[in-house]
Amino acid sequence: MKLAIVFIGLLGFLWGSTSADTNINVSNDNDTNDGGQRVSINNEHNVANIDNDNGWDSWNSIWDYKTGFAATRIFAKKTCIVHRLNRNVVPALQDLEKISKEKKANVHTGQSPQSLQYQIEPEETKDLTQFGTPIENMCKGLRTYQAQEVQGNSFFFYSGSCFNANLLWLVNISLCGQTTAA
Repeated sequence: MKLAIVFIGLLGFLWGSTSADTNINVSNDNDTNDGGQRVSINNEHNVANIDNDNGWDSWNSIWDYKTGFAATRIFAKKTCIVHRLNRNVVPALQDLEKISKEKKANVHTGQSPQSLQYQIEPEETKDLTQFGTPIENMCKGLRTYQAQEVQGNSFFFYSGSCFNANLLWLVNISLCGQTTAA
């Protein structure tokens, strides 16, 4: 009897943990410039984590749908850039899983990637709690900057350096501006 209770409890635990998290590996082996991407979706916490593995140019990004913020950690610069999620461009969390699976199977039938441009603010952000626990944990101990979305043609005349992240081949994000060197 005790063995049956333990088995049922273990089964419930495993089922509960798998229903909250979805891990999807998406790889673009044909394009060596971007490396492979992995998407982890936590439905319970409304968070998506995108890892881009490309050696020194690796980065990862957290999209926190609960707080409405996203952060990209740029490994080469040892920095985090935090910005608001543009919900008109970024797919909903439920759609992200579907689109990621389509991309993995190379069946994507959606629109071409949309682009978002952000201007990095020059002042380092010290209070990470305002962005929620997932972003605070990812950026803790790193120089962190906020970025504001820039719209309109004036942005295209920006002559400074930009970090470009192609997230799941759905959204192209340009983070432009200077960060303090380590």
